Amino acid sequence: MAETQTAPSNAKFKPRVFSGIQPSGGLTLGNYLGAIKRFVDMQDSGIETLYCMVDMHAITVWQDPEALRRQTRELAAGYLAAGLDPAKSILFNQSQVSAHAELGWVFNCVARMGWMNRMTQWKDKTTGKNAEQASLGLFAYPSLMAADILVYHATHVPVGEDQKQHVELTRDIAAKFNHDYKVDFFPITEPVIEGAATRVMSLRDGSKKMSKSDPSDNSRINLTDDADKIASKIRKAKTDAEPLPESMEGLDARPEAKNLVNIYAALSGMSKEAVLGEFAGQGFGAFKPKLADLAVASLAPISVEMGRLMEDPAEIDRILGAGADRAAAIAEPVLAQTLDIVGMIRSRR
Repeated sequence: MAETQTAPSNAKFKPRVFSGIQPSGGLTLGNYLGAIKRFVDMQDSGIETLYCMVDMHAITVWQDPEALRRQTRELAAGYLAAGLDPAKSILFNQSQVSAHAELGWVFNCVARMGWMNRMTQWKDKTTGKNAEQASLGLFAYPSLMAADILVYHATHVPVGEDQKQHVELTRDIAAKFNHDYKVDFFPITEPVIEGAATRVMSLRDGSKKMSKSDPSDNSRINLTDDADKIASKIRKAKTDAEPLPESMEGLDARPEAKNLVNIYAALSGMSKEAVLGEFAGQGFGAFKPKLADLAVASLAPISVEMGRLMEDPAEIDRILGAGADRAAAIAEPVLAQTLDIVGMIRSRR
């Protein structure tokens, strides 16, 4: 994408993980398996972890203010209910740390229009005359995402496949900044894409990603669904009449079946091959009840805990405020050094 730059070694940078989710409403099983469950696993890795509610990204399309506040708290509740511990991970919402926006402007001046035009998500969301109506913020979204990551000198970012291109752009921006200013200041961040279900598909159409915007509620499992609803949605999930095969290759032309095997593997911690080893030759009449039981055991306690947490929004706000203070303590020195490198004068107050 960018012109070739000499990448610095990340050895000089403290290992640090950053990732975030938009608080645009309706956490799903896809959010849990593709992101939040992986966040929880990484917080016990011994590496410093920061997990953000990226509310500034959310307003690249219009949001009702009260809904945005509620959704930000709901996302925080989802983080906490799933096992993120504010004593182990820094949890905060993006808008409380102004360094994100300030570094984002610097990166707007480093990134190139051609890079942004090639972003797949931009092209998917804006076609023809629709592009003229899109916000400038939506166009510059990847530059702000780069700032989110690099303002903490994050070395690793757990993301789904659909965000990999944005992390690649982050690497390009870091490399170009380092090259232009002849410094070795920003790390070349590594995307972390792993796990059995980093891309969870619709329960009604295995060719489409599970989405909160799908008009059919049965296409997804919401983290707010109770046990009965979770089980019902698994039972109603689209499948086919064939038994499960002995290997993953046998699922290549069976997207709905493959999706359910991936979900079982991710929830159980088993490999996909091990799941097929257990269920090979069995039909979905045997497999779905087992998957339903597993999904209920894994997800229903999260739903209950989210409900409890949402009854005390002041406590959620306190946790996010404390996290923002810790995040700012890391981000502000990085921003100050960036502005010094660029040549800006700042009074030392």
